[in-house]
Amino acid sequence: MLAPRALRCLLCVLSCAWWPHTGAASRLKSAALPIQSEREPQPSKGLTGCSFGGRFYSLEDTWHPDLGEPFGVMHCVQCYCEPQKSRRGKVFGKVNCKNIKQDCPDPDCDDPILLPGHCCKTCPKGNHALTQTHHLLLSGFQDPLAHKTSRGKTRCLVSPSADFVAVLTGVTSSWLPSSSAVARVRFVLTRNSLAFSITYQRMGRPSKIVFLDSDGTTAFEYRVPKGQSDMICGVWKNMAKPLLRQLQSEQMRISMTTSTSRREEVEGKIIKHRALFAETFSSMLTSEEENSGMGGIAMLTLSDTENNLHFILILQGLIKHKGKDPLLVPIRVQLVYRQHILREIRANITSHDPDFAEVLTDLNSRELFWLSRGQLEITVATEGPDPRQISGFITGRKSCDTIQSVMSSGDALTPGKTGGVGSAVFSLHDNGTLDYQVQVAGLSSDVVGLTIELKPRRRNKRSVLYDLTPEYSKTTGQAVGSWSRLEARHIHMLLQNELFINVATAHSQEGELRGQIKALLYSGLDAPRHELPTPLAGYFVSPPVRTGASGHTWLSVDKQCHLHYEIVVAGLSRTDDITVNAHLHGLAEIGEMDDSSTAHKRLLTGFYGSQAQGVLKDISAELLQHLDQGTAFIQVSTKMNPRGEIRGRVHVPNNCESGMKADTDEVEFDDVYQKDPEELKKDPHTCFFENQHHAHGSRWTPNYDKCFSCSCQKRTVICDPVICPVLTCSRTIQPDDKCCPVCDGKTVRDLTVHYSCCYFEGDQKMHAPGTTWHPFVPPFGYIKCAVCTCKGSTGEVHCEKVTCPALTCSQPVRRNPSDCCKECPEEDRTPAGLEHSDMMQADGPRHCKFGKNYYQNSDSWHPWVPLVGEMKCINCWCDHGVTKCQRKQCPILTCSNITRTDGSCCPECVGEDDDDLMMKAPDKRRTLRH
Repeated sequence: MLAPRALRCLLCVLSCAWWPHTGAASRLKSAALPIQSEREPQPSKGLTGCSFGGRFYSLEDTWHPDLGEPFGVMHCVQCYCEPQKSRRGKVFGKVNCKNIKQDCPDPDCDDPILLPGHCCKTCPKGNHALTQTHHLLLSGFQDPLAHKTSRGKTRCLVSPSADFVAVLTGVTSSWLPSSSAVARVRFVLTRNSLAFSITYQRMGRPSKIVFLDSDGTTAFEYRVPKGQSDMICGVWKNMAKPLLRQLQSEQMRISMTTSTSRREEVEGKIIKHRALFAETFSSMLTSEEENSGMGGIAMLTLSDTENNLHFILILQGLIKHKGKDPLLVPIRVQLVYRQHILREIRANITSHDPDFAEVLTDLNSRELFWLSRGQLEITVATEGPDPRQISGFITGRKSCDTIQSVMSSGDALTPGKTGGVGSAVFSLHDNGTLDYQVQVAGLSSDVVGLTIELKPRRRNKRSVLYDLTPEYSKTTGQAVGSWSRLEARHIHMLLQNELFINVATAHSQEGELRGQIKALLYSGLDAPRHELPTPLAGYFVSPPVRTGASGHTWLSVDKQCHLHYEIVVAGLSRTDDITVNAHLHGLAEIGEMDDSSTAHKRLLTGFYGSQAQGVLKDISAELLQHLDQGTAFIQVSTKMNPRGEIRGRVHVPNNCESGMKADTDEVEFDDVYQKDPEELKKDPHTCFFENQHHAHGSRWTPNYDKCFSCSCQKRTVICDPVICPVLTCSRTIQPDDKCCPVCDGKTVRDLTVHYSCCYFEGDQKMHAPGTTWHPFVPPFGYIKCAVCTCKGSTGEVHCEKVTCPALTCSQPVRRNPSDCCKECPEEDRTPAGLEHSDMMQADGPRHCKFGKNYYQNSDSWHPWVPLVGEMKCINCWCDHGVTKCQRKQCPILTCSNITRTDGSCCPECVGEDDDDLMMKAPDKRRTLRH
């Protein structure tokens, strides 16, 4: 994939020798105009670092810039994100790049070679081809997933995904008595948010969880809410980059304490463990001894085809040895049922690496049955003069994730578009019982079958595991019950997302709706996932939409009157899936959608995929009232159905009569718009205007003129007049509530009955269909070089650059600073040359700009890259305003001894007939657009 942005970054960084820090740049967010837009990931809030080529690097990171095809990775250029301090003491990042080829050591041989992916030449070791192959095996093809067992067998139990786990046991280094409590923490890292699920035994409910950095300093503290559950769920949001690096390098610890009269504390190291991906059963190992300070966990999984039980033990405090040299300790691992030993393994572990992995082969039907019921116990004991033992029962894997399913007609075995929906949530208990709640709506005919199934082995050949039909109520459209006879294999497949739920109807005997049962990762949102979510279907849209998509959503309103939402969709086609928007509507009348009522319409989010979640904080009192009364709707619109593809009516009881309340406990950067006047006065970036304080980044209409728009940018108020676009119609009218005239014909109100309004992120306003406007982009104000149009048929905003006329003068002028296009003075009509002033207009496609140089159409050149110099192996040319580049095509060599001489673009064979050992290079033209 081509990366012209990276090349521009390198040219800018190396030629200007500076880089703006992201701390300032991220505050001045501009609206993303759809004019050749490039999606560049925004750095995480509150983090400092460097942006380079569309990627965000943390402080002190180093990398080789990738300029894309045909340039590739610049292995001889190393970039470094250098920490800097501003005058106010704020730390930011600055990109510095240098050529490291001059630092290469001199090889101690006569014929050094350059290996692929290296900058410096090295001496060959034996045969060149063998050396190259050996290097590749070492760097890329080792199997890091293989885990050796005590018998020398290899088991690929793990996955390339990097999750984290911690085993917490009593602190033994303190003067206080240690604890016999054991806790297990499972972590899932998503971008810069760390979600954690905690289970614990032999201790009261903890009150505080503390994350400790490599120095033992508190990095994050989580106050545990009161409750009766033995599961604790939480999220550490916006982790700083240095802490993320410590997490990845396993330098962080976590501790958990109780606030009871007998204060207990457990602590453990956070480690990366790839076995978490395959884990479907688990066990927490505790000791019967008081104040033992030892414990462990077992992560287990079944083989995909055979009844083999694989497990990995992580043990802590079981071996008492403080010497520097590792101590070899014999252990005994037993599988026990009601004090009867079923299996036993003897092995040796070391005091420095007490982890242990093994396979129990060919479990019989009784052992599998006891495994599914949570009745098997695993014990680990040391052998010798001072034996110690820990044990625990094996149950299905526990976490804060939600097992759920969205059933859609688009995912049926015979896909269709019925507009119906099915929604289900499940809960797995330790004894193997699976509770389920299922609801369906909008079906074409009566339900005749509701089943949990396997993936069909052949087309339309269903494999039914459990029939839920007897529990289905036609009156409520729901099925609520329990599946009490899950086999161990079924539990394994459930937790591996390998089961499906199917809804058959009278018109679709094989299934009208179908959905995969899978875990929805815990995101920290305050939404009651244990309850049935609100179904979203085309059947609920007015008028109904026959679609193959469906979905469901959880919503809740917290004490600060913030709306937490989580949306899952299924059955969308790929074309629909790329543009999905969710709106929240508050309706004055149930069953009637009035799209012109913009005061009651809020855009929740845009998402690319099957799910979205977030928090809506600035909610009007009117919308909160509709949520409380059950007269609000969640609607998901797509490119194919901009007026709504699926919708659901939501009822969220709340006591927010006066609208949004201030959150005094936790204020993030996004909350700056909700600060009260006293809080705003303390903020150094606040603006004071017309006797009111305005938060940094906020926008408002001033009292002195309704046709102006003001914004606050770090204590500076910028007010711009609303610039009206030129209308092409013959007759215009001036609405009373608008600053700009509109074309006469149908009024805005009439248009919104038949067409969709458009929401533009730049000015955060709704625009009537057919209207045009100059986009407002803070902090620059109105951009006259672009015109946006609301397409009423689709509800989309289309913005395009204003095309400036070709000029014939040599010295064009811009009459007003806000004008987009230059004009020729009356006294100057001479032909224009290729000058920089004309280049800035970028109206004619006859020339190209590459780096700091301009080229005429059909010109060709070798590109010059800073620190690297002229790249003679790459040819660039100007093709009607578009720069294209191509690397010289090299023949494919079949010889074993390959070398590359200085100044040569292609490798060559050494000591053999070149004509016989090379093949003609494929006629494949790669181009670079810049």
